[in-house]
Formats: sequence, C-alpha cells, structure tokens
Amino acid sequence: MRKVLYTLAAAIAFVACNKDKVEMPAFEVRTSSLTYKAGDTVRFDFSGNPDNITFFSGEPGHNYEFRKRTNAANDLQIDFSTWVRFGLVYPNLQLMVSNDFSGKAAVEDIQAAHWTDITSRAKFSTGTDNTPSGKISLKEFARPQKDSALVYVAFRYADYKKTQGQNSWVVRTFTANNVSDDGVVTPLAVMSTGGWQQVSVKNPAFVWTITTAQLLMPNAGATADDNEDWVISKGFNPWQIVPDAGEALKNISTTLDSHSHVYTQPGTYKVVFDVSAVRYNGEKRLTREITLTITP
Repeated sequence: MRKVLYTLAAAIAFVACNKDKVEMPAFEVRTSSLTYKAGDTVRFDFSGNPDNITFFSGEPGHNYEFRKRTNAANDLQIDFSTWVRFGLVYPNLQLMVSNDFSGKAAVEDIQAAHWTDITSRAKFSTGTDNTPSGKISLKEFARPQKDSALVYVAFRYADYKKTQGQNSWVVRTFTANNVSDDGVVTPLAVMSTGGWQQVSVKNPAFVWTITTAQLLMPNAGATADDNEDWVISKGFNPWQIVPDAGEALKNISTTLDSHSHVYTQPGTYKVVFDVSAVRYNGEKRLTREITLTITP
C-alpha cells in the first residue's frame, strides 16, 4: 500500500511539474513593407502573446547587438563657455590636456605629467560673457584600452604684474561626452560633476574658486605678485559607453497586438524584438528580426 502511495505522489508531482513547465513563447512580427520613407509611421503587427516584449529599433543607442557593450573607440568631446573681465583683457587662459597625470592636486604632479596646450582649438571670451568654445575633440589623447589611461582637462591661468591689474576669468559651463562611431552619446561630466581640483603654482592669495555653477579666477591689483594657477578635471575614460537599451513594450499583465515607430533618418535598420516567457522556475527567450530600409 505504501508503495502505491509513493507512486501516486510521484505521478502527481510529475503532472504538476509538467503543468508549470516554461514553454517557448509563441511570437511572430510582420510589417506591410520593408521600405519606408523617413517620417513615415512603421506599424509592427504581432501574433502570439509572450509575457514580455522589448523593442530594439536599430537606431543609435538601441541596437540589440550592443545591449551588453560597455566600451568602444569613442571620440571624447568637451565644450565650455568663458568670460574675461577686469584688468588687462587679454588671452592668458590656456586649455591643457594630459593622459598621464596622476590625478593628485600637487605642483610636483602637474610638473611630472605631460601636458598638451590645445588653447588654439577653442574660442575664448574677449570680454563677452558666456562665449562658447565650440566642440573640441580629444580623441587623439585616448591611449589603448589596455593601458587604462584617463584623460584630464585643465585650465591654466598665468598673469604677471601689470599697471592695469591682473584680469579675471570665469568658466561658466563645461560638458564632457563620449561619442561612439555609431552616434551613441555617453555623458561623462558637466560643471557640477567635473571633479575639479585647484593647484596654485604662484601666489596662493589668488586661486581658482570652484563651485557647482562655475570656475572663477579673481582679478588682482597692479601690485599683485606674479600668478599661476591650475584647475584640473577628474580623469575621463575615453572608452566608456552606455550599453544600448531596448524599449519595454509589454509585461505579463498586459496584451499587445502591434507597435508603431517613426524613423526620422534614412538608413538600414536591423529591428529586433526580444520576447520571453518567465515563470518562478525559469524562463524561455527568443528574438524576431526585421531589416528595414528607410529612404529620404
């Protein structure tokens, strides 16, 4: 009798397990055409009802194949705005870049690093507030990824005794972004997150003032001592990139029979729908792909 009960219990458990077994989701997708014009609405019609649907449009930042990508050969770009005033208004603020700086705010560490003066690549104020620098590429300073070398940006102020008095500079805004070859923009810093450090080389009575809103070098009188001060950003990883992301269209609590999307730029797009069936004891996934041509 006991053997019969064991057998019956095992059979019930087997039936229960099979009942809860995760099945491969049934899902298909189709469009009325494979070619559309930029600005047209593309309608994707679905059959099947998987638990989850995630849509990868194939546009920059939304490519299925790059969903786990965390590094790429980017173009590190910066831009900022400045204002010069007081004293003798002249170009005595330099834009410097290093890929071997230690990151330590000390005169000896600045002097030990190799710095490249790229001032000529930017536009600086000649008296007008919020003068935009324009976008400046630092791609050439990216060392091979295996070196794990960061890129540092610095503003170097140098001024000397003048009858008109030393001038004042304000860096109003700052942004740093990585831009991948496929157009993905990875934000690295703005003014408030630049990790700025100031180092006084000469005349510690006048140094950079760092706030979340700006970088300020105050002006000194005509009798002030010679002055040299640096303000240096945190190190930027030129290989960093945010993984591409899909758009979650549905979950187990909803149903969906179609999705519409507008492509604004001509090109060829590999569209991927990542679908899944998820239960407490596992999941099953599949993808469906469509290649669309978007014409001007």
